[in-house]
Amino acid sequence: MKKSRFSYIVGALFILVVLAIILFRPLPILFYEGLPFIPFLKRAFYILIFSCILCLYRIFKGPTSADRAVTIDMLGVLIVGFCAIIGISTGRSWYIDIAIAWALQSFIATLALAKFLEGKSFDD
Repeated sequence: MKKSRFSYIVGALFILVVLAIILFRPLPILFYEGLPFIPFLKRAFYILIFSCILCLYRIFKGPTSADRAVTIDMLGVLIVGFCAIIGISTGRSWYIDIAIAWALQSFIATLALAKFLEGKSFDD
């Protein structure tokens, strides 16, 4: 019992340190400084990071496997959002290609996992 409480405290401290680093340190040079909407993109980036932390919490804490499957699908959507923000801010279009490929792969994986959780084989 003591060991699980200790690991919970260490994990919570680690999450707080990571959040403090994210909030108080400037982002690496991802963004062109000449674009007029850089503050919006930085805020969106921070919101996506916070959402990823919440998704990871739900993946580890989720009571059922269906909850975990939905959360993994949400994490895929967040990764597509990261690719879109970085693609817009850097001006490179291949990030958008990665986002489209990730979305297709995430959709197929969600379908396969749904069939598995339903108890059907892949041929049904």
